[in-house]
Amino acid sequence: MGDFISFLGNNLADFWTYTGFANATIGHIAMIVIGLFFIYLAVAKEFEPMLLIPIGFGILIGNIPFNMEAGLKVGIYEEGSVLNILYQGVTSGWYPPLIFLGIGAMTDFSALISNPKLMLIGAAAQFGIFGAYMIALEMGFDPMQAGAIGIIGGADGPTAIFLSSKLAPNLMGAIAVSAYSYMALVPVIQPPIMRLLTTKHERLIRMKPPRAVSHTEKVIFPIIGLLLTCFLVPSGLPLLGMLFFGNLLKESGVTRRLANTASGPLIDTITILLGLTVGASTQASEFLTWDSIKIFALGALSFVIATASGVLFVKFFNLFLKKDNKINPLIGNAGVSAVPDSARISQVVGLEYDSTNYLLMHAMGPNVAGVIGSAVAAGILLGFLM
Repeated sequence: MGDFISFLGNNLADFWTYTGFANATIGHIAMIVIGLFFIYLAVAKEFEPMLLIPIGFGILIGNIPFNMEAGLKVGIYEEGSVLNILYQGVTSGWYPPLIFLGIGAMTDFSALISNPKLMLIGAAAQFGIFGAYMIALEMGFDPMQAGAIGIIGGADGPTAIFLSSKLAPNLMGAIAVSAYSYMALVPVIQPPIMRLLTTKHERLIRMKPPRAVSHTEKVIFPIIGLLLTCFLVPSGLPLLGMLFFGNLLKESGVTRRLANTASGPLIDTITILLGLTVGASTQASEFLTWDSIKIFALGALSFVIATASGVLFVKFFNLFLKKDNKINPLIGNAGVSAVPDSARISQVVGLEYDSTNYLLMHAMGPNVAGVIGSAVAAGILLGFLM
């Protein structure tokens, strides 16, 4: 009987060391709380649920504690584990181009084609990237890390993941979660800045209706866009090439099945895998560092800079435009490439001051330009820093 009790006691002790309860730390608990908060924001507040639910649940998966010495091969950083295999799509950088393929197949560039000067707003908003890059350098990050952190200001999660996988793989989890978090919080971050930097008169500016865009223009645009941007920034080819290819599938009119696949099942599948594995990569031991805290602070700052840059650029640009051709500065925030959320914010804030002034179609111009601009900025950083 004594031997049995001893045997049972030893096995229970072994089982206890095997469980997550024995291996849990305050860090694990903190990250699980963060994951639950992300899910709450997605479900209760409907903040980017397509992103925050996979990321939030991934955080829960990634922070289930286990004994690393047991050789279970279940962790995302353990070579050969299922999660590690799925995570290779992030570390090797092939999830983001597939996301861009789907974005291209979903995006209508008509607003930008009909009013090309709106592309300048999208370009101006990218100052958030380079502003955050310079501040990150001053905070002690090396140039490659600073470049990866700065791209958060582009408000483009796939671009942030793609660039950080190349420049700073060790910071990728913090950068990706920061980028997607602030994308989800666009409705909270941007409106106060837009109101602060504009006058009531400016918010009431009415823009001319965009002209109709022909089918030929829509087909030519992705071809010309690819050649111009990728000849200028060849390192942006993986993202820009797939973006414009997806758009050509959509606009050609003869590859509808391919466009529907790219904009539907394909992008949905990749979004699930990307969000889940990025969330799972935030293991407490890897994620809860002072660098992560700095990255979150810089991410918020880069969003503020990007939004302010877009709005202030429109105000400056209006100085050179005729009275009947001025741009409403409330669409300046849409240069931040969180499509279509930042364009929708332009519409919402504009309607607060004039319930008949619809800015959404105008705001989509700088919004899609911001997508192109963030990918170009990523290519520039990659080309100069690698």
